[in-house]
Amino acid sequence: MRIFPVLAAALFAVILYMAIIERPTLLSFFGVDASEAAPGPDPEEDANAAEVVADTRVKVVTQLLTAQNIDGAVLLRGQTAAARQVDVRAETTAIVVSEPLRKGTQIEKGQIMCRLDEGTRQATMAQYRAQLSEAESRVPESEARVEEARAKLEEAKINQNASSRLNADGFASTTRLASADAAVAAAEASVSSAQSGLRAARSGIEAAQAEVAISETELDRLIIKAPFSGLLESDTAELGSLLQAGALCGTIIQLDPVKLVGFVPETDVNRVHVGALAGARLAAGNVQVQGNVTFLSRSADPSTRTFLVEIEVPNPDLKIRDGQTAEILIASDGANAHLAPQSALTLNDEGTLGLRLVDANNIVDFVAVELVRDTAEGVWVTGLPEKANVIVVGQEYVIEGVEVAPTQREVSQ
Repeated sequence: MRIFPVLAAALFAVILYMAIIERPTLLSFFGVDASEAAPGPDPEEDANAAEVVADTRVKVVTQLLTAQNIDGAVLLRGQTAAARQVDVRAETTAIVVSEPLRKGTQIEKGQIMCRLDEGTRQATMAQYRAQLSEAESRVPESEARVEEARAKLEEAKINQNASSRLNADGFASTTRLASADAAVAAAEASVSSAQSGLRAARSGIEAAQAEVAISETELDRLIIKAPFSGLLESDTAELGSLLQAGALCGTIIQLDPVKLVGFVPETDVNRVHVGALAGARLAAGNVQVQGNVTFLSRSADPSTRTFLVEIEVPNPDLKIRDGQTAEILIASDGANAHLAPQSALTLNDEGTLGLRLVDANNIVDFVAVELVRDTAEGVWVTGLPEKANVIVVGQEYVIEGVEVAPTQREVSQ
């Protein structure tokens, strides 16, 4: 009973063999031309296949960018700073005898901030002046002694000359000549002593003058004055308090003009120059100010490799405070740049910032760019050709040298 399935399987195998392997022979047996039976190529299917091949290219969106001339500027983040700030301190030790000035008070240059007790300093001054008068009175006496000693020296020299001649003629003894020589030596010693006394008197005058000057300076230190006009940032020393040398009397700040302080990156330092126009927008109240660069450091900060820059801004109404955050924009030379969407920026394998472009043959290229300015509409960059077809969507999915299927985006989009 198992012979029938075997025969059926063998028959099916023969039919399948003839239908596939011996198809031309089978068709000729039934009188059918094999070339007519074979299906020809379908043009529509070929077109669909070509479209499938074309779809293998990555689709991207591009935007045509044209170079424009813009005013160059360097954008910084910084803060305001007082033009001057000084802690005024005492130079001597004494008790404060003046009423304190309260913080926030407008103070003028030379205005008294703290007055200290004189104590015995006036009496000490009078003593030194008396010593000066005494030293000055000793000078004429010393000068008279010098003149007297010189006269005695002249007399001794005359006597010596006479004794020498008499002794040579045999009319005077050797003892008398020796006595005359001794008198001359004594007179010379008296002149030297008198001159020393005169010098000592004059030195006494100079010492007394120095003591008087020190005493006057000590009295001047009792009145502590403002070194410049400004605002008191702290109360001055309280009445009755003891100020020692180096103790704080008060703090003064000058806010007109005010400074804007920022740090320029190493890549932009050559674009900033002293005297360049600069503007800033303060975080508080969105206030905008304008001034000029007054200082650019020649030495970089060792930790950040940035350079300190200072901008002087008028502040007559004192509305700008010390330490406010500011966004600073410093004018520099203009340049041709392209306004590109910030999202189009990308990095190549070496980590270089740039944009991916599409040429006339739809081949991708990478061009390194340099950021010039960041705006709400996009970023201004340099380094691109005059006109550049930039990939703005899909740039992260392609590399240099590949062919893409670009779709142009209108600028209005």
